[in-house]
Formats: sequence, C-alpha cells, structure tokens
Amino acid sequence: MPLDPERAKILNRIEAYERQGLFDRDVEDDPPSDTILPGTVDYQQRKLSTRLKAKFVFSKARKYLQQILENGTLRIKEVVGIENLDNLTTGAVITCNHFNALDSFAMQVAYERSTCSKKRKLFRVIREGNYTSFPGFYGLLMRNCNTLPLSTNMATMKEFMDGVEYHLTKGHLVLVYPEQSMWWNYRKPKPLKRGAFVFASRAKVPVVPIFITMEDEKDLDPTGYPVQLLTVHVLKPIYPKQGNNPIRIAQEMMEANYKAWVECYEKTYGTKLKYLCDEKKDEAK
Repeated sequence: MPLDPERAKILNRIEAYERQGLFDRDVEDDPPSDTILPGTVDYQQRKLSTRLKAKFVFSKARKYLQQILENGTLRIKEVVGIENLDNLTTGAVITCNHFNALDSFAMQVAYERSTCSKKRKLFRVIREGNYTSFPGFYGLLMRNCNTLPLSTNMATMKEFMDGVEYHLTKGHLVLVYPEQSMWWNYRKPKPLKRGAFVFASRAKVPVVPIFITMEDEKDLDPTGYPVQLLTVHVLKPIYPKQGNNPIRIAQEMMEANYKAWVECYEKTYGTKLKYLCDEKKDEAK
C-alpha cells in the first residue's frame, strides 16, 4: 500500500518543528474558526436542555466507541495503573499526551474501567475551532459531549474558567491536553503549558497524569502506516502543595507531570528522551 502523501507531509512537518523546538505548533491543516462569544456555551450545564442533549449525544458517542473497538480502528492493549483513578476522593484534572483524534476515546475507555466513573463525570477541554468548525457527527460530539471549549474572547474565557472550577469542585474530572498541540503518532512527551495545572491549583485538586504509549501492529491503516496498539498508563496523582501562590504551585505540578511522563516514556520504550532540537545544543557546546 502506498503511503498517503498528506500523512507524509504531516510527519515531515513534525520533524521540522521538533528540530526547531516548536512543540506547541499544530501540524494539521485546521480550518479557520469563529470566536465563541459570552453566553454561547453553558459551561456549568445549568440548563436541563444542555444535560439532556449531552446524555443523548453521549449515547451516540458510546455506540461509535464500541464500533471502532470492534473493527480495530482503535486498539487498546491494556490500561495500567487504574487504581490511581479508583482511589480519587475529589475532582481531578486529567492530563494526557495528544497524538491522534481518537486518543480521547482511549481516555474514555480508561475512565469507564475505573470505579470513579460511577460517581464522577468526565469533561474535556477542547480547542475553540473544534467547537465552532467541525461539521457532521464529530461536530455534534464536540459541541455536546461534556466538552469545555476554550475561546479567544476574554469574557468567554472567564465563563470557561468558572465552568472548569465548578466541575472540579463538584468532584468531576476534567481532561486537558497540556502540550497544546496534536502531533500524529508522536511518541515522545512534549513540553507542557501551565493552564491545566492552574485549573488544579485554583480548585485545590490533584492532577492525574496519563501517558499513552504505542506499538506498531503488523497491519496498516488506510494511510499506509502501521496501526498503533495503545497502552494507557495512569500515573500517580500529583497533589497541589499548600501555599498562597497558585502560579508557583501550578508550575511545580507541571514540572512533576512532565517528569512522570518522561519516566514512563523512557521505561516503556527503553530509551532516553532526546529531541531533535537537542542536537543543535550539543553541537554548540
């Protein structure tokens, strides 16, 4: 099977960005998006209509998840460390590396295997463009399936922040992709942005780092590249320290999260983490 030239272009772009250290750059050609204005999103799910629509759309999403698990589009080898979700006694921010549009469904599988799913909802922070620009079935999921979209409008972001804190203090889980970019089938952990950890610091809840690793299967996907077999690693929670400086607390949690990801990466793949941009640094010494 010939390789899809569009996927090859994406992989070349990933390599170029890694060499330049531009880890937060998107590599996909996403369509332009509209701005989410204040009052557009019911972030706290105060309205009955919001909750009913979310329940209906979730049932559709669950059927789709079952379908892609059965037909092998999404393949999960195992979920390791599920006790780190089972033992939660409060709400939590969940962080995960972002490498495929379907990794959110892998997160759903891990969530459903945990006993915490019986009493805690899982909300997902998504890009503004995912909320405003996706058509069809995926657009339905993005706008209704317990999603919390970011916005370029500051007043809307205030509503977003209040919504995130509301759900966390109610004991629910909020999934954030702190790398701020999706790089297709990229196995290394990327440097993190602080936002997810500010959420946790403000709400005084832990962060549960999750790192998904991959193995090449023998068969190929429609683009001509090996199908990936996923292992979901649920790592130990990181609790906010006591103090009056939420930014410093968030920074410490972010550094601990990155360290946990790196350790998981190096242990699973049996290699030290090194980026292509590190080669320039080594040459300059």
